[in-house]
Amino acid sequence: MAPVLDRHELFADRSLVGTVFCRAYSRRVDEWLAAMFDEVARGRTDVALAAVGGYGRAELSPQSDIDVMLLHEKGADVGDLATTLWYPIWDEGLKLGHSVRSPREALSLAATDLETATSMLSLRHVAGDKALVRKLRDAAAAQWVRKAKRWLPTMFERFQQRHEEFGELAFLLEPDLKSSEGGLRDAHVLSWLAAADSRLHTEVPDTSSHAYEVLLAARVELHRSTNRLSNVMLLEEQDAVAAALHYDDADLLMADIAASAREIAWTAGEAWRAVSSSRSFPFRSPKPRVLTAGLGELDGSIVLLEGVDLDDPLLTLRVVELAARNALVLPRATLERLAFEAVPLTEPWPDEARRLFEDTLLAGHQAIPVLESLDHFGLLHRLVPEWEPNRSRPQRNAYHRFTVDRHLLETAAQAALVVDRVSRPGLLVVGALLHDIGKGYPGDHTEVGIEMIPTIARRMGYPDDDVALLVDMCRHHLLLPDVATRRDIGDPDIIVWVADQVGSITTLELLGALTEADSIATGPSAWSRWKAGLVRSLVDRTRLALDSGDVSTLTSGFPSSEQLALMAAGERQVIVDADTITVVMPDAHASLWRVAGTLALHGLDVLQADVHSEDGMGIEVYRVEAIFGAVDADQLTHDVWRALDGRLAVFARLDERVRVYEPAVRKESTRPTLPTSVSFDNVSSTTATVVEVAAADSLGLLCRLAHALSEQGLDISRSRVQTLGESAVDSFYVTDIHGNKITDAEHLEEIRTSIEHSLQRRESRS
Repeated sequence: MAPVLDRHELFADRSLVGTVFCRAYSRRVDEWLAAMFDEVARGRTDVALAAVGGYGRAELSPQSDIDVMLLHEKGADVGDLATTLWYPIWDEGLKLGHSVRSPREALSLAATDLETATSMLSLRHVAGDKALVRKLRDAAAAQWVRKAKRWLPTMFERFQQRHEEFGELAFLLEPDLKSSEGGLRDAHVLSWLAAADSRLHTEVPDTSSHAYEVLLAARVELHRSTNRLSNVMLLEEQDAVAAALHYDDADLLMADIAASAREIAWTAGEAWRAVSSSRSFPFRSPKPRVLTAGLGELDGSIVLLEGVDLDDPLLTLRVVELAARNALVLPRATLERLAFEAVPLTEPWPDEARRLFEDTLLAGHQAIPVLESLDHFGLLHRLVPEWEPNRSRPQRNAYHRFTVDRHLLETAAQAALVVDRVSRPGLLVVGALLHDIGKGYPGDHTEVGIEMIPTIARRMGYPDDDVALLVDMCRHHLLLPDVATRRDIGDPDIIVWVADQVGSITTLELLGALTEADSIATGPSAWSRWKAGLVRSLVDRTRLALDSGDVSTLTSGFPSSEQLALMAAGERQVIVDADTITVVMPDAHASLWRVAGTLALHGLDVLQADVHSEDGMGIEVYRVEAIFGAVDADQLTHDVWRALDGRLAVFARLDERVRVYEPAVRKESTRPTLPTSVSFDNVSSTTATVVEVAAADSLGLLCRLAHALSEQGLDISRSRVQTLGESAVDSFYVTDIHGNKITDAEHLEEIRTSIEHSLQRRESRS
């Protein structure tokens, strides 16, 4: 009878974390496999069982594969032995990676297969003949050194491909702890490089041990809490992992993970540079190429040449600007000399310092690795001390994809792509870098930034007028996207209000470019063709108001002359035209919720809805986005008329669709969402009350909200829908039955109650 592997008590012991758990679990598996091996091998001296890969490193996480090799002398009969060993492992529910080889076969495969070669570097005896395992381990290590020149290019190519596929662990909202850049696999690569050339142990300091432990501990708890093999730290798993590792909250966990990943990524990058400069490998350039006085390039890195002026207070900025402009790396040796030998900048900065800093940011995405290398050695902090609290600071929402520091760098890089739209390119990229600088501090990040930026900008030597522009970029960095997506930009009152806020065309240009850069850097849900069009239209209209002050010619363009002609024809119509659905009908009160619900049933998300009625006819125009692809126009038309005639059970069908399909389409998630809120704005429009609702996004949300408003006897003339990750912010322009704004406090409270009830009812149904 095969021994039993008792894992439950071990897995339940929450005092065992990280390496301690992995080693304890690996020992438990060792003992179990050794007992089985002894039972079935019955004293044979021509076979052995060895652990390889992660199991060989004694790093078994709760859901790890068990990778083993049944090693045998040439000609030994091991077929029955292998089968007898493997089946109990499978029966235990473990994932088994297995092979059966002689030492010669193993070495032959390792000579042609990189994965086998690296896995054998962690070969470890489990049971059977120790000498057989030791002999293969030593031979595999020697073969790895001999064939390193052959394997290194392939390793480096895979290293880069993996980073491109999985992204940078330190800056992602939901990173892959193993495969992302700076993850556990990069630390493994470090050990393989060191095994190829022992000099790398000293040329690249071993700084990743604590960082590796942080990631390994997180991976263990991720496996333990989810009970599945996954290395991706999803938002909904982060709280449980943080609690298991005794962090006060998930933000602190993710900040620690980000900092650890940066350390590993930095060390891995330095290791590859050490490899490329080692005479053991054929990559080395003969001597540095002179770029400018005291600065040169060697193997893609910027180096300080003999005679460099270390007393030049601009030296660090000269190095940084040159590296960014030429896409060069800042190696450890250069950074250490700058950190310990370069003299600090004078304050306020001289004009040349400010120009160098702006030109660095204007290099776009080439500046990001340069500035992050600077940050790694605390040199960015010297330039902008206020940067420090933003380092590796997570933004745990589905809206942002990067940590705060990377988001700021990405925004500046995106801004560098649109500098042709503004008259002050340098000011644009600096403002982009600073617009969210307050996020690392307590309080509203915009208000904090408004207070901090004058200090930063004056330290950089900007004159007062430029300081004011940078402050306004921070103050109004959300103005254009919020107004464009939540208000009627066809309303002249809105345009006048925005113009008053912005104050000048220069500020408007900077905000327009910053809005696009900030949105793209935020994530895919923050920018779309629809949103881009709205923002551009808002900028154009506001520019006209700032130019002439006359907004009398501004109209929304709705209804157009063609749409008025459709109404005048007096016929019911549903017109499906790409991303626009037009419904013409006899004027019908409370029709928007019926049409919106029908569109949702057909897999259409409504982005914008416009309603107009006159002379007994009404027209509704919906800007939509298809969830499932092409829509059957005939069936949609049929269902719209059924809904408007009261012959379609809209809510019942929506509830059924949610129950059956929504979990598969919009996967159930515990990701953070905006707090549910209902607000009223009686200032933005002179003709209507704006009702704004923030809530978790869901199928048919617009339909439910429109129905709640209609129940209160309100007419909806316009609606805007903005999706923010897992949340939505819907805005409605409404009037009472007499066409007036709603100003009565009691009525407003009833409207709030009706909306909140509709949202609660949806939650209870799902």
